[in-house]
Amino acid sequence: MEIIKSIQNRIYEIRGERIMLDRDLAALYETETKALNLAVKRNLKRFPKDFMFQLTTEEFSSVKFQIETSETRNSLRLQNETSKGRGGTRYLPYAFTEQGVAMLSGVLNSDKAINMNIAIMRTFIEIRRLSFHQIDLKSHLRHIMDRVGEHDIQLNQIYDAMENLLDEKAAQKKWNERERIGFKK
Repeated sequence: MEIIKSIQNRIYEIRGERIMLDRDLAALYETETKALNLAVKRNLKRFPKDFMFQLTTEEFSSVKFQIETSETRNSLRLQNETSKGRGGTRYLPYAFTEQGVAMLSGVLNSDKAINMNIAIMRTFIEIRRLSFHQIDLKSHLRHIMDRVGEHDIQLNQIYDAMENLLDEKAAQKKWNERERIGFKK
């Protein structure tokens, strides 16, 4: 469970896709980012644009902000510091979608890579399951809010009806207590 939490902390959402950075994957596979990217470049046909893409400067800034604000990123922060040149990071990182991460299992054949890939796939499945559960909860909540809204309308109608009845009673009482004119007994 701890490994799944660690992997979940390394999954970001960019361009409407859940992705993992090459640096995070290299750290999980216990290899260098350069070695991972070389293996990918040797097998570039396996990684179309919907499996892997390079981040833009703005996207990388957004991800860096998320990394810097996270307290559980000490190991990744160390790895980022070792890959910096004079002007900061030398290259913009590559982002791998779930399918791209699955494709990495065919490129990296170490036991560690295979076991880590299985854990990553399980994490993506868990995230998808939680997201479907969240959508289901949102649907139930929307249904409850609609029902409460209907009840508010009905309660307002009941309140108006009671107010009308009270007004009629007050009017009837005034009518009965009015001063009579004519002959009195």
